[in-house]
Amino acid sequence: QVQLVESGGGLVQAGDSLRLSCAASGLTFSYYTMGWFRQAPGNEREFVVAISRSGGNTEYASSVKGRFTISRINANTTVYLQMNSLKPEDTAIYYCAADGKPWPVSRDQTSYDFWGQGTQVTVSS
Repeated sequence: QVQLVESGGGLVQAGDSLRLSCAASGLTFSYYTMGWFRQAPGNEREFVVAISRSGGNTEYASSVKGRFTISRINANTTVYLQMNSLKPEDTAIYYCAADGKPWPVSRDQTSYDFWGQGTQVTVSS
C-alpha cells in the first residue's frame, strides 16, 4: 500500500532552520505532484507548497515564500522541505501529500490522493 512517511520535525527557536523529509513507497513517485500542508492548533489544514512531477515547477503560499524551499529526488522517492528563518507562526503539524493529477497544482487538500501521518514543528520565540 501507499505510504508517505514524514520526518525531521522538532522544537527550534525563531530564526532557526529545519529540513523535513517525506519518503514515499507503494506508488510511482514520479507520477505524482507532491505537496506540503500544515495544521496549527485550532486552525484548518492549509497549503504550504507543492512541486511538480519533474521538480521543474513549484508553488508557495505567500506566508512561506522566500523562507521555505521544496525539492524532490525521484530516484529516492523523497520530497524535502527546507525551512529557514522559522517563525513562531510556523508552528504546526506538517503533512506530506501526493496528488496524481498533473500541474498546475491544486491548493485544495481534497485534490490530494495520499497523505502522511504528519510531523510536529514547534518554533519558540
